[in-house]
Amino acid sequence: MFRFIHTSDLHLGKPFGRHSEEVRGRLRQARHEVLGRLAVAAREQGASVVLLAGDTFDQQTPAPQVTRQALNAMAHEQDITWVLMPGNHDSLAASELWQTIQRDKPDNLLLALTPQPIAMANAYVLPAPCTTRNPGRDLTVDMDQPTPEGALRIGLGHGGIQEFSSLGSVAAEGPSGIIAPDRAAKAGLDYLGLGDWHGQIRVNTHTWYSGTPEPDSFKHPHSGSALAVNIAQAGAVPEVTPVHTGGIGWQHIALELTPQDDCTTILDASLPPLVARCDTLLRVSAQGRLGVQQMQQLRSTLSHVAPDFLDLTQDLDAVLLAHDATDLEVIDPSGGALRQTAEALAARAQNGDLSAADRRVADTALAQLFSFVAGADA
Repeated sequence: MFRFIHTSDLHLGKPFGRHSEEVRGRLRQARHEVLGRLAVAAREQGASVVLLAGDTFDQQTPAPQVTRQALNAMAHEQDITWVLMPGNHDSLAASELWQTIQRDKPDNLLLALTPQPIAMANAYVLPAPCTTRNPGRDLTVDMDQPTPEGALRIGLGHGGIQEFSSLGSVAAEGPSGIIAPDRAAKAGLDYLGLGDWHGQIRVNTHTWYSGTPEPDSFKHPHSGSALAVNIAQAGAVPEVTPVHTGGIGWQHIALELTPQDDCTTILDASLPPLVARCDTLLRVSAQGRLGVQQMQQLRSTLSHVAPDFLDLTQDLDAVLLAHDATDLEVIDPSGGALRQTAEALAARAQNGDLSAADRRVADTALAQLFSFVAGADA
């Protein structure tokens, strides 16, 4: 029996340039701390080995402190054996990086820098390290090399089994680099652990993408976990269990709204628990139709809850503005200049011949006009 943790795509040192400095710092720290959470997950699952299937580092030349602190974190978990394989972001072309790691690595870190099998108790790890960012061929073909009879055979690869670009991945390899989806069967593997895709995918009973152990976008709803793998004996179907490892949550709430909805109630029901919000990046998008007062209520609610979160972004561009006599009566019961302005803005906000940006400007102006009038009345 062989138990281990399969993970990949830690992307240590990722800059997260689109976020504020405070958020960037929290995200980078969470990525560093995931090494400790992986060790905890291994112990809880009765495993002493963590296999890292590529892209442990986000760049070929990470800052020296990123590399050193990662090695220190792995050294601290003395009872865990780490197996580190280059991916496309930290490929073997990053010779200085791997020379530094080879020189400074702790004794409990094994490097998979060649396709040679790595002996581990009653198992052999058969790695396919990325030679360059885009190797241009299926590197897992070398996994068919022999190992001692009866030993478990664990493949470790990095790359796509399909054109991940069609799924929106920026890490996809070209057609010549696609990994054969039946590689485990062809190479007689008991398990093939893959990296590159940041969400968890079960390819078949013997082949899995682990996904990233620390989420880095809203794209993958099941990110932030690793895989605990248990193989009873050679030829047996592996027992694979997802284990949570993420520190920062990325939650996307998509709302479908109508003029009859209570926006505050719908939004509140979708929000994570209060205690989890400080470690959550929240993205709220909406579509449908809302009245002027409803839109103002939605914006006000979002503004009110925003400080609860590590970060909150909103996209309400797809919401069409609906207005009725009640809205316009609130703005200007006399039918004077304010009401005429409101009617003109409402017409522009719903004019399909205008660009989305122009409609959004009119929508925002109408909501602000309503807010101004409502505030003056109060």
